[in-house]
Amino acid sequence: MAAMTTRSWWFYAVVALFYLGLISFGTRPVQCSVHEYNNEKFTQTGNAFFLYGGSEGLFASAPNSRGGVANGKSFISFDESLTLTRTNDSAHKILTEGSQIPVEAVIFELADKDNFGDSFDSTMERNLCCTRELAAVSGCEVGKVIIHHETDDSEWPKSITTYFQGSSSTARFKPEQVVIPRTGMYTLYFVFCEPDLEGTVLSGKTVWKNPGGYLPGRMTPYLNFYGIMSLAYLILGLVWFVQYVRYWRDILQLQNCITAVIALGMCEMALWYFDYNNFNSTGKRPIGITLWAVTFGAIKKTVSRLLILVVSMGYGVVLPTLGGLTSKVVLLGSAYFVAAELLDVMENVGTVNDASGSARLFLVLPVAVLDAFFILWIFTSLSKTLEKLQARRRFAKLELYRKFTNTLAIAVIAAVMWIGYELYFKATDKLSERWESAWVIPAFWIVFAFVILVTICFLWAPSQNSTRYAYSDELGDADDEEEAQAFTAGGPLVEVEKGLVKPEKNRKPVNTDVFSLDDDVEEDKRE
Repeated sequence: MAAMTTRSWWFYAVVALFYLGLISFGTRPVQCSVHEYNNEKFTQTGNAFFLYGGSEGLFASAPNSRGGVANGKSFISFDESLTLTRTNDSAHKILTEGSQIPVEAVIFELADKDNFGDSFDSTMERNLCCTRELAAVSGCEVGKVIIHHETDDSEWPKSITTYFQGSSSTARFKPEQVVIPRTGMYTLYFVFCEPDLEGTVLSGKTVWKNPGGYLPGRMTPYLNFYGIMSLAYLILGLVWFVQYVRYWRDILQLQNCITAVIALGMCEMALWYFDYNNFNSTGKRPIGITLWAVTFGAIKKTVSRLLILVVSMGYGVVLPTLGGLTSKVVLLGSAYFVAAELLDVMENVGTVNDASGSARLFLVLPVAVLDAFFILWIFTSLSKTLEKLQARRRFAKLELYRKFTNTLAIAVIAAVMWIGYELYFKATDKLSERWESAWVIPAFWIVFAFVILVTICFLWAPSQNSTRYAYSDELGDADDEEEAQAFTAGGPLVEVEKGLVKPEKNRKPVNTDVFSLDDDVEEDKRE
């Protein structure tokens, strides 16, 4: 007992120290929030050249600012390093002393998107730049971006202009902080109208900040969410640990796997909390910590699905080993881990903008297909396992598996309903107008996985009767006969009294190794 308890204590102590250390280390000093541009090129569209500078959900600034990061101020700040560089050919084309060619930074809220640019001709093509023909119609300034203000005293959409002076090859934006007056999804574009500036590149950075820190608006709720989920996993881990230590003599291999899933979940939630806390404080997503969070998450998702699959197959309860299915299970798990890792890396590593990319669709499909395959295999296996338990009159195990099956059935129905809602949400919100509530979509799946894990922990909680559910290759063991008595009509135990129960010396030991990787076991031997 001492050896087992010591190993358990060391395992949980290391996980707890790692877990609490990450949360406490997450409160570091702050620097700034950054959208970086590294010699980014402008793209021609219509009669303008533009460069996408970023898009974030920003909450309105509070009337009174405070100290610290969560000071109530919301702004987009132009750093002094923000520099435009044009080609030598472009600079030599304009030799007139005192000539100025404008380049504008346009900031607009999603509701003002129609006030940026205009269309006047029969093609209805949207023009961003004002020409002489357009100026005659709308009164815009030739050579500059077309911006319509809601009222004469309105500054939005906001335009900040710098100029290439004469034959100078560079132009700098002056440091400026644009205060956000109202909550919305804000987008920044850099635009110029002069064709001779083709080939111009932008370097430097802009700083975006919300009232509560540097997290983009869509990501802001995740900080508190992951803090709550970290606490939830910690509580679950402590409760499980108490039961684990209390009944360590009767622990099954399956329960060790559940322990591993809980530990992975604890580490994953702590890493995500640290990632978002660091992002909120510094404005940058450290690739290292985000990669660790993504990897722990992918491992946990994979192990959780494999755990449900092998439990559904009845290994350790109906059959002693995975046998010839081992390679298929490992192959499916490996494929899912790779697909989940790639998807999560694309979605999270280095991501600062609130806008979601279309490339996500190509990585979602493999994960969705593999999830569907998992569900199909799980319920097919459950059906066979229930039939075997019913035929062998293993009533305690049968009752356990019925509860497990009902749980999974409810989970699948809930998942399908939520997928339908998610598709509806995304189809009706292509411009991210409901960005403030978009965080609920991925958060649901995290809570969903946690609820399933809690249910499995409840069904397979360590107890003094844990081995009652373990595999035994004896056809008529005493436990099963006790189960039969509990589920049938009363009366004297005639068969037992006649000695139907085999002597203890003939009983074979219970096999608690659920996941023995013996590929060579034949089907008849496994059954």
